[in-house]
Amino acid sequence: MKLLYKVMIIAAIAIIGLVIWQFFYLKKAHSTFENYYAFRGCKQLIEKTDNFGRCKLRGDKVIKIVKYQNKWFLDGDLPSGFLSW
Repeated sequence: MKLLYKVMIIAAIAIIGLVIWQFFYLKKAHSTFENYYAFRGCKQLIEKTDNFGRCKLRGDKVIKIVKYQNKWFLDGDLPSGFLSW
């Protein structure tokens, strides 16, 4: 029974660690245009201003990245609700 508790505690710590890592990873990704550009997998910059940029992904798909509340997001995918940071 003690082994089961130890395994559960280790699993809980691992999950908490993963959640914390994911939070900081996403926070860094949204912090600058360059970070978000890399996060989205952009291969070629088409245009960039202070508030938005367009880039080409693999397969020639073009996406628009926009600045919203001093963070960078995919156009049309802005945060909403109480969970938005």
